[in-house]
Amino acid sequence: MKIQGKVFVVTGGGNGIGREVVLTLLQKGARVAAVDLSDERLAETAAIAKAGDRLSTHALNVTDREAVAALPGRVIAVHKNVDGLFNVAGIIQKFVPIDDLAIEDIERVMAVNFWGVVYMVKAFLPVLQTRPEASIANVSSMGGFVPVPGQTAYGASKAAVKLFTEGLASELRGTNVKVTVIFPGAIATNITQNSGVDIPGGATQADAAASSHKTTSPAVAAATIIEAVEKGQYRVTVGSDATFLDRLTRLAPERAMKLIADQMSDLLKPAKS
Repeated sequence: MKIQGKVFVVTGGGNGIGREVVLTLLQKGARVAAVDLSDERLAETAAIAKAGDRLSTHALNVTDREAVAALPGRVIAVHKNVDGLFNVAGIIQKFVPIDDLAIEDIERVMAVNFWGVVYMVKAFLPVLQTRPEASIANVSSMGGFVPVPGQTAYGASKAAVKLFTEGLASELRGTNVKVTVIFPGAIATNITQNSGVDIPGGATQADAAASSHKTTSPAVAAATIIEAVEKGQYRVTVGSDATFLDRLTRLAPERAMKLIADQMSDLLKPAKS
């Protein structure tokens, strides 16, 4: 799919991977409607982009079904049409076992990560089907195919995105709409803060855990995601960690589970006094 001159909607456009997707699309000559929960973060994206009327910003909660249903009309009023959708917005859960995670926290993660994607797809698919060529790119996660201790509900939400996207791709085979599912590994973003999550042991322990694992920059992640859409790829992993674990999970799923459980176990341990 050619990016230049097309119109794309990007959720999570106020920070992290979503912001970099917005900026990269604009650099490639697209028009973009950036969606985020925060007006302030969207304003920061717009200030960085300096793209004039090629960028519009739309503050809304992707879990608000009525607001999402009204979004296509708002975007079309500004950009005349929509050619592609990037569902990037997502949150993680508290770093605790399921036994210690409140049902309300699980519902919140599922609402943002899964139902937000469903609402956006349902809202924009009728518009995309009218275009000569169109795309839907949904961000799942490495955690959607390999379990991470302390992120079981998050992983379940991303696994739901995985199969929802794969099913959508199956249903839209042979049509003008190409569908891509994306599996990022560890990306250097502030998703923990944006998710309102406290890590056991505080920032020091979290930073130490993160420093022991190689991360991919949001800019590299965005470039990989957009390239996949340009090529019409069915699925793509982002980062060497996601690529390695994708292969290992297929060959030896229990070994992959144990590897991640051992590497991430510190996040579930109480901080040392």
